[in-house]
Amino acid sequence: MPTLQATIPFYSSLLDACISTKSLKSLIQIHAHLITNGIYHHHFIRSKLISAYASCAQMRQATLLFSFANRQSTFLFNSLIRAYASLNLFSHALSFFRRMLCANKPIDRHTLPSVLKSCAGLSALRLGLQVHGIVLVNGFVSELSNSNALINMYAKCGDLIGARKLFDGMPVKNEVSWATMMSAYGMHGKVGEVLILFESMVEEGNRVDAVCLTAVLSACSHGGMVEKGKEYFRMMERFGVKPGLEHYTCMVDMLGRAGRVDEAEELVMRMEIKPDEAFWTALLGACRIHREVVVAERVAKKIHGSWTE
Repeated sequence: MPTLQATIPFYSSLLDACISTKSLKSLIQIHAHLITNGIYHHHFIRSKLISAYASCAQMRQATLLFSFANRQSTFLFNSLIRAYASLNLFSHALSFFRRMLCANKPIDRHTLPSVLKSCAGLSALRLGLQVHGIVLVNGFVSELSNSNALINMYAKCGDLIGARKLFDGMPVKNEVSWATMMSAYGMHGKVGEVLILFESMVEEGNRVDAVCLTAVLSACSHGGMVEKGKEYFRMMERFGVKPGLEHYTCMVDMLGRAGRVDEAEELVMRMEIKPDEAFWTALLGACRIHREVVVAERVAKKIHGSWTE
């Protein structure tokens, strides 16, 4: 019969698989095995179990298990803060962060990006400034995930100048840094700045990914820059990026806003990706605004066909 020390790595790897696949059904089965085999109370396994439930968005179960944990480690606090933030339950995430500080648990480089995301989601600039101070005091500013989260926080809290100052001061940037800054300009309606930033990114030889191109296409859509948007869409293959649903949605929204509904419909017919609700909403919205009844009827048939497949 396997010893306790032998079974722990086995179950740990199973729980890691649940975290990566977010398979709740498998997680429940593993949980039952842990109880049956008497290793449910092992600290390391329980920590993994809480993290797995959190990754599957089962926050009630994760929080309950957390309350029973003998050792409420930084890892566990991070898991719950990150999970609440990913579900846009920002107040809950910040509540756990406060509990973490009150319990005198050390924070690490994984703690603050989710906290900053929560500050951004609540437009809590004052709290975000305090968290920025914590980032500086702990020397986490060199961590890209923290710097990128700070840019996002300042932008969503309305301080675009602060966001750009941070961006310009970064010694090293990745594609997330560029995409975050471009999205920041986009959300404030500064379309020209988005395109200037993108051109700078390309000129400097930085890697362009799907998220960056979504920010660019979205800016073109909101700025009514149809031809420029179509040009960037055609350039995607040059950057090694295959158009995804988010890019097609931007294009349909852009063409629809400009009243070019026939072009939008033609794009839909060429798509190899199954559309989602946001995509159909963008196209039908354009049909409604421009009173394209015939196109709307064809789109409705297309939607019905996609639902019955």
